[in-house]
Amino acid sequence: MRTISRLLVAAGAATMLALWGAPAHAANAVLTYGSLGGNAVAVGDVLQASLAAGTNATFFSSATNTTGLRCAVSSFAATVLTNPAAGGVTTESLTTQTFSSCTANVLGVTAVRSVTVNSLPYTVSVNGSTKAAVISGNPLRSTVVLGTLLGNITCVYTAVGNQLSGTASNTDNSLTFTTQQLTKTSGPGLCFANAFFSAKYAPVRDTSVAGSPIVFTQ
Repeated sequence: MRTISRLLVAAGAATMLALWGAPAHAANAVLTYGSLGGNAVAVGDVLQASLAAGTNATFFSSATNTTGLRCAVSSFAATVLTNPAAGGVTTESLTTQTFSSCTANVLGVTAVRSVTVNSLPYTVSVNGSTKAAVISGNPLRSTVVLGTLLGNITCVYTAVGNQLSGTASNTDNSLTFTTQQLTKTSGPGLCFANAFFSAKYAPVRDTSVAGSPIVFTQ
């Protein structure tokens, strides 16, 4: 009986150690939700975010001026493809990115009719160690339709290198892009030659989980 009791105690202790050693299934994944090191975001989950409160998405004609377009509303949705161990590189499929409530301060432009992201889905990678985020596509292209006194014009822009680079942050669970360059592929002279894209999306949430908890990167 003593031998059996000892075996039962040992088995119970081993079970408790196993449970303590693996909280919330894969808390060491790159993407977790609820808290840093919390539950692992599941492959197939959909991450969504809108612009951080009080910010705009902008497309300016250079990296140093403020001439161009401002969009008060923008959001994205991406499906998680891989979520490896912390410090690795997670991949996602960007399926939706929209812009609306846009205005322009470009001479000759009377309205912004639409800003459309073309050729979705794009691939998104996020490095858990460096927090570097890269959106890539072939091509990575956007179409802007502007109203002018002479009618609508269409401007098409392609990202330099077919990618946009940004940064993830756990401070506000954000994804930020700063002055990422796109060049004009087609359009009349009123379309500026370059569009430098900046936007901050926060907080990023896992909408596939009840309550849409915020997402952390590690």
